[in-house]
Amino acid sequence: MLLELAARSRVLFVGGKGGVGKTAVASAVALAQAQAGRRVLVVSTDPAHNLGHLWRRDVGDRVTGLAERLDGLEIDPARTTDAHLAVVGATVRRLMPEHLAGEVDKHLELARDAPGTHEAAILERIADTVESGPAQYDLIVFDTAPSGHTARLMTLPETMGAWTDGLLRRQHRAERFGAALRRLEDDPAGLMGREDPRAARDHEIRRILLHRRRRFEHLREVLLDAGRTTFVIVLAAERLPVLETIELHAQLSRAGVQVGALVVNKRSPADAGELLAARRVQEQAYLAEVRAALPRVPIVQVPLLPGDIVGPDALERFAHELGRDVDTPA
Repeated sequence: MLLELAARSRVLFVGGKGGVGKTAVASAVALAQAQAGRRVLVVSTDPAHNLGHLWRRDVGDRVTGLAERLDGLEIDPARTTDAHLAVVGATVRRLMPEHLAGEVDKHLELARDAPGTHEAAILERIADTVESGPAQYDLIVFDTAPSGHTARLMTLPETMGAWTDGLLRRQHRAERFGAALRRLEDDPAGLMGREDPRAARDHEIRRILLHRRRRFEHLREVLLDAGRTTFVIVLAAERLPVLETIELHAQLSRAGVQVGALVVNKRSPADAGELLAARRVQEQAYLAEVRAALPRVPIVQVPLLPGDIVGPDALERFAHELGRDVDTPA
């Protein structure tokens, strides 16, 4: 069921509490889709990356081949923020008077560690990937950061879009005021036939803001399109992951993002001794709690496996488990 869901999607987000196996699920689904013949990119947005460890190779902040038809990428928040601020700085310096360049540099340096800067930079990378990725890949799988960070990230396109709209309104008012001021200061006849640098700057600012707004509108459109995008929450059948799952589902629903499935990882066996049998009984109670809270979301259960899930062979076996034991709502 989960693999069929992925097969119908162009973008797949995998989220949940830290330590429940998000990277393993994201990688196994990506590998299964690549083996089915699709071109796949798996992207880690979690600052505590595990993609390279799981695949036993250096991945980092560049596209790296993981298997046939499968690439990987670990977004580096610090490098992404530096690149983001460099682009913003170059644009602002180009548009501001030269004597203000020092002030621009000081402002950007303060912004580097300001709340939300890393998130905004990562959101830009996600928006870029969602916009340009489909030309090269059939499926993009995002292995996201733990629940709270991801929920906020899902609401950011709308927030950033509203913020950009506000800037556009202010810029429009400033542009009109500037045009009126120039008509008072200058001889209108003297502007005929030559370029007004202030008007050119205003147009450039507007062009940049409109481009930014279109990018966030596109990302939000993709996030809300259940025909193209699927969100999967991974959890363990334990108290805190269950509570976080219910809360994350509520936050995503409020943002308009539909959850396609839950993956309950590391289910204890009933026939491997008293300890694990007792844990399974306890897990059943937590599973019942999830079913009661989210009755319409299909649940995939994956058994506790004897070894670590590391390397392509282990991921292939894990993907096989993801295709079994589905609890589909009536």
